[in-house]
Amino acid sequence: MKAYEIISAEGIDALALNARPEPKPGPGQVLVRLRASSINYRDLLNILDPPARGIAYPRIPNSDGAGEVVEVGPGVTRFAAGDRVAGCFFQRWPAGGITAEAMASALGGALDGLLAEYAVLEEDGVVAVPDHLSFEAAATLPCAALTAWHILVGMGRIKAGDTVLTLGTGGVSIFALQFAVQQGARVIVTSSSDDKLARARELGAWRTVNYRSIPDWGQAVVELTGGRGADVVVEVGGAGTLEKSIQAVRVGGRIGLVGVLTGGRIDPTSVMRKSIRLQGIYVGSREMFEAMNRAIAAGGLTPVIDRSFGFDEARAAYQHMQGGGHFGKIVITI
Repeated sequence: MKAYEIISAEGIDALALNARPEPKPGPGQVLVRLRASSINYRDLLNILDPPARGIAYPRIPNSDGAGEVVEVGPGVTRFAAGDRVAGCFFQRWPAGGITAEAMASALGGALDGLLAEYAVLEEDGVVAVPDHLSFEAAATLPCAALTAWHILVGMGRIKAGDTVLTLGTGGVSIFALQFAVQQGARVIVTSSSDDKLARARELGAWRTVNYRSIPDWGQAVVELTGGRGADVVVEVGGAGTLEKSIQAVRVGGRIGLVGVLTGGRIDPTSVMRKSIRLQGIYVGSREMFEAMNRAIAAGGLTPVIDRSFGFDEARAAYQHMQGGGHFGKIVITI
C-alpha cells in the first residue's frame, strides 16, 4: 500500500509518499480501506516540527480518516466487512474520563495515522458513520467535530437559548457553530474576515464580531448579550485570546480550552472572581463520538468542507492549511 510518512524535520516538502506492506488485522482489530482523511492543525504541527512533538520516524500523519472495513480479526463482533466507519482519534478511550493510557493511543502521533490506503484499527477504536455522509464528510468528524461536541454538550451542557462564543472559522469553531445552532443556542462568531463572518451568518450565527476592526471583542460580546456574557466559549485562539474569552464569558460560565497557540499571562483571580469553569478539552471518547453521530444523523447535519485535495496533492493540502485562509475542514481524498 501507499502511505505518507514523516521522515524528517524538514517540513511539508519532505513529507514522503512511500510503499508499505498492506497490514493484517490481529485479534480485536479491523482492516479499513481508507477513502478520505482530513487535516487538523495538530497534524500540521506534527509535520512542521516533529522533534518538539515527540514524533518518531517514520510516522504516518493525520488522526482523522474514514473508509470501509475490508477484513476483521479474530473475535471481532462490532463490525463486518463492508461497514462504513471512521477511526477514533484515541484508539483506547472507549468511555468515561480521559486516562494516560488513552492519551498514549492517539493516531498520527503516538501511533501511525490515517494518511494511507489501509490501516489496522482497534475494534473499539472505530465508529459507524451516519448514512447520509460521504467518506470525505465522515473523515472530518473524529477530532474537530468531537472536540466541539465535547465542549458544548459534554462539558457545556448547552440548551436552547444559551449563548455560545466561537473564535475563528476553522474546523472546531464551525462544527461548534453548527452543533450550537442545532441545539437552539445563539452563537457569536469572531473572525478578522468580513467574508468569513458573512458565511458564518449563513450557517446560523446570531451575531458576528470582526476582531480586527473591534480589538476589544471580549467587551463587545458582553455588550451583545446585554451585559451578561456568553454561557460557553470555544477557546481555540492564538496568543492573548484567553484573557478576552474570560472577559466575554458570563459569571459561572464555561470555557473549553483547545487552542494550542493560546498564550500570554493570565491572572487566575479573574477566573476565581467570576466562578468560571476553565477546562482543557482533548477530543473525546468513542462513546461521545457515537452520541455525536446520532445527533448528526437525526439532524441531517453536513460538515463544512473548505476544499478537497487528491491523495497525490497531500503536501498542497497542508500548505493550504498553513496559509490560514480556510473556512471549515480541509480533506484529502484517498
